[in-house]
Amino acid sequence: MDHFPTNWGRPRDDAVDLYNTYPLHVRPGQRSKDAFAEGVQRTRRERFRHFCRSPHYNLWLNLSCRQPIVTGTSVLAIKFKDGVILAADTLASYGSLARFKDIQRLHPVGTHTVVGAGGDMSDFQHIQHDLDSLIISEFAQADGNTLGPTEIYEYLSRIMYHRRSQINPLWNSLLVGGWNNGESFLGYVDLLGTTYTASTLATGYGAYIAQPLLRKAVEGREKELTEEEGVKIVEESLKVLFYRDARSLNKYQVAVITEKGVQISESRSLETEWGFAEKLRGYGAQTQ
Repeated sequence: MDHFPTNWGRPRDDAVDLYNTYPLHVRPGQRSKDAFAEGVQRTRRERFRHFCRSPHYNLWLNLSCRQPIVTGTSVLAIKFKDGVILAADTLASYGSLARFKDIQRLHPVGTHTVVGAGGDMSDFQHIQHDLDSLIISEFAQADGNTLGPTEIYEYLSRIMYHRRSQINPLWNSLLVGGWNNGESFLGYVDLLGTTYTASTLATGYGAYIAQPLLRKAVEGREKELTEEEGVKIVEESLKVLFYRDARSLNKYQVAVITEKGVQISESRSLETEWGFAEKLRGYGAQTQ
């Protein structure tokens, strides 16, 4: 019988001595064995090398990034008589954790276009770099032409549909708003390449909660609403979303696009309070 514990083999490597067997004398001419390292880990390494040489490896690489991680919620947009208003809060959630509280989800593109994004923020950063490269390339042509909101909208629809067709979508819902040729423009693009235009649009949870409020306040009055009235409508909708959407925040930004250009505000805070919740049944310590 071998009475040297160091020769028995242990389920841990030499970095951690779980059984406190060291220092012990080792039988001359023999090395200490590690059954875990020489068995299970070696088998895993061999299997992984074999997997890397298989045709499934590239598919696995693509699948590894095919779900949103850090996400933003609703983006709201409406038309008014002089242009378009977009608004979004500044929260990026890591799952259910309110992780990043000062993220700008409204991105200016060119001189008269703004793109607002909900969904995965890393994918939105990829879109931002792509759009910035497109604007630089267009500027370098020096032919006097510029890309307006309709061109950006069509470009994004092709990009999103192409990525969807590659089964590697960009996990975003995008609103494109701007001013071009004396008219306002507002369009929607999502990760499937679905596109449509309207006078009021919303992404995320706002498509269910805020969209009815926006339609009631705006539709039929697009040529009458002033900028101040439009901003107030959007702020009231954001306040409702803050109360109802667990992934929203009471800090937000507003972008106004008119014939003069793009103006994106600094972060603002909504005036909110939860005093009314004491009257709700089931809130807090209430049981009836």
